Amino acid sequence: MLPLGTSMPPWQLPRVEDGQALSRSQLPPEPVLVMFLAVHCPFVKHVEPELARLDQGYRGRVSLVGIGSNSLQTHPEDGPRFMAAQKQRLGMEMHYLHDGDQAVAKAFHAACTPDFFLFDANHTLVYRGQLDGSRPGNGVSCDGADLRTALDAVLTGRPVAALQRPSLGCNIKWHPGAEPAWFG
Repeated sequence: MLPLGTSMPPWQLPRVEDGQALSRSQLPPEPVLVMFLAVHCPFVKHVEPELARLDQGYRGRVSLVGIGSNSLQTHPEDGPRFMAAQKQRLGMEMHYLHDGDQAVAKAFHAACTPDFFLFDANHTLVYRGQLDGSRPGNGVSCDGADLRTALDAVLTGRPVAALQRPSLGCNIKWHPGAEPAWFG
């Protein structure tokens, strides 16, 4: 798990809509929420409405960056054209990027989808963990409470709570034989 206080790893990835590259250095000087997502994952599907609300509610104050890192060798349904369709269906304006070689997921030590990493305006990691306590079938309302609390703290200059619950979801689908050391 990427330690709190870590600087955002450098990255440059293609946007799913048009293949144009976007890099960390091109983001405005504001907080950045990096979300590792997958089109097919039932945990991501469960939180899609809340992701759309986050996109709308924090637009212009936080850069939202969705990254799809699943292996297309094993999960072609998580490819860029399906990611672009997901973004359009949800009406989201976030940056949605494809991590084909999985280097960015590895640099972030991302483990699952969804997985959330919040960086302050200096691009220092202040939160890594779950959206909220809702899971498919557990009856808990999906309201983004954990992540919203962290986002609001960053935006108002307050410290983010030290107690952070890890994300739970579908494992990132690594390229066969290229799994990171922390996997499995």
